[in-house]
Amino acid sequence: MKGDTQDPKGLIYESYRIEGITQGECRTIFLDWALSLPVEQETGRTIRMLLERYKADHPDHPMTSVLSEGLTQVATPRRRGGWRSRTRN
Repeated sequence: MKGDTQDPKGLIYESYRIEGITQGECRTIFLDWALSLPVEQETGRTIRMLLERYKADHPDHPMTSVLSEGLTQVATPRRRGGWRSRTRN
């Protein structure tokens, strides 16, 4: 399926159609989805729109959980790595 501006490749749509999909598989799909978004597109807003689209009909689906986690992670970015995180001996 060809997607739309929130889901360009239709990955999120297809994940909700896969019976028995796991949380780990949804995370992999989410990562591919996130990498397919245009750089200028606001990820948090897009995730909220996808949750509005799917959450009511699929509250217990693993992708709903992954999208919610993604929204939380976008809201609270953490620095990982880099010279400041290294300890000095």
